[in-house]
Amino acid sequence: MKEPDPSRYVLRLFVTGQSVLSNRAIVNIRKICEENLAGRYELEVVDVSKHPEIAVAEQIVAAPTLIKQLPEPLRRFIGDMSQTERILVGLDVKKAGT
Repeated sequence: MKEPDPSRYVLRLFVTGQSVLSNRAIVNIRKICEENLAGRYELEVVDVSKHPEIAVAEQIVAAPTLIKQLPEPLRRFIGDMSQTERILVGLDVKKAGT
């Protein structure tokens, strides 16, 4: 079996419909990924109003929520993804304070 590529990021963004907050989170995380992980990420956007079973399985309690599945460790971020620095540090793309 093929080992996961440690430089490749697998992300899932859970949103609720086409709300302003959901749309802002989608735009923000796509911008962060394109500027910092270009060609090294997969981003799946899941609308919990259309796929509640996935939200239950992933234990989503608030939306928008971003889950970094790979590389490990798994991490979760809640909000509109506007805090770029916090997201980059949490994704281990950037060290805190640099």
